[in-house]
Amino acid sequence: MTASKTILTDDFGRKHNYLRISLLEKCNLRCTYCMPADGIELSPKASLMTADEIFSIAQTFVENGVDKIRLTGGEPLLRKDFPEIASKLATLGVALSITTNGILIDRHIETLKRYGINKINLSLDTLIASKFHSVTLRNQFEKVVDNLHLLLNNDFKVKVNVVLMKGFNENEIVDFIKLTQHLPLSVRFIEFMPFAGNEWDRSKMISQNEILSELENAFSSEEIEKLEDEKNFTARTYKIKGFQGDFGIISSITNPFCDGCNRIRLTANGKIKNCLFSNSETDLLTPFRNGESITNLISESIKSKKKVRAGMVTLEEIDDPKLHFDNRSMIAIGG
Repeated sequence: MTASKTILTDDFGRKHNYLRISLLEKCNLRCTYCMPADGIELSPKASLMTADEIFSIAQTFVENGVDKIRLTGGEPLLRKDFPEIASKLATLGVALSITTNGILIDRHIETLKRYGINKINLSLDTLIASKFHSVTLRNQFEKVVDNLHLLLNNDFKVKVNVVLMKGFNENEIVDFIKLTQHLPLSVRFIEFMPFAGNEWDRSKMISQNEILSELENAFSSEEIEKLEDEKNFTARTYKIKGFQGDFGIISSITNPFCDGCNRIRLTANGKIKNCLFSNSETDLLTPFRNGESITNLISESIKSKKKVRAGMVTLEEIDDPKLHFDNRSMIAIGG
């Protein structure tokens, strides 16, 4: 391995080959766990990466070992130049994927096909239209469901992301799993995580153990099959025997997967976050615009990464808002 290939390896030997790029901070939904009730102060348009800057900065990461890029937001498909961004990134020869709320999928499905973006993570936290409106503050449930089926009918590999919150959707866990009986998709249950302005409280969170207990009430132990987890997994995966699809649990709070983390996040205004939980960021866009090399800045950010959850090792530390209130709201990070 050449020296340039080591800048994405941290002090714990974790190699970061997966870059998540937020394309913008805006969204056409207002999910309460993602965006504060009063909204957020958006970055000025001039401070957001252009299509050319996204490509060039991504190219630097690819030259140093990144082989997977996921496009996120806000809602990434709101970028008017999304087709241009996709076309440029497609020339890098890496695996491309996207996380979306699904509303605009039908407008962009041919672009996704053309540039090989065939892995889609679609956010859908409830299967009940009225509850969808209560969490998103928008009446787009039918559109999202229609576009989910459109993706499946066009042979996209779809994962449905479900953020679980007590008092809202914990009674839908089994219903989501039953979707996988006749549909070739993967449902991923995500523990509610703390970000600025989302009023996080551990009492609202549904843990991995609680999810598994709910499964055991609906299915026999012989029906629940544990699958082999992917390398650098975030979701511990299962399926019900005989079902087409599968499901997984992303337990960032109660059972983190930090040992195998290979992810780097680049915000829409060109700042690198080495951990989703981290308050600290490193500005890449300003020096890039000044014609300076950004490789040392990337290396320093990766080297400063903590072993577990930005240094929050215990649940008691996560409970302390002083340790994460400076973190961006989820909508401004990109997940």
